[in-house]
Amino acid sequence: MPQLGPLELVLILAAVLIIFGAGKLPEVFGSFGKGIREFRKASSGEDDVPPARPAVTSAPPQEQAPVASAPASSESKKEEPQS
Repeated sequence: MPQLGPLELVLILAAVLIIFGAGKLPEVFGSFGKGIREFRKASSGEDDVPPARPAVTSAPPQEQAPVASAPASSESKKEEPQS
């Protein structure tokens, strides 16, 4: 099987650039990398189940201090509607 030299790699990269455009290259190579990782996992026999995460215990909710309001005075005047 012939090996790829630097000239062949440059031609392949130029063809990919022409086909997909510069904007799509990160997306194309990212999906290519994910595919290679999945292939390696499948060929090595690793399980698809992610490792169990330790249980996170949450602290009990803290009570908030009541908001101080103006004291109610017995002499409060009600506004009367003006007609």
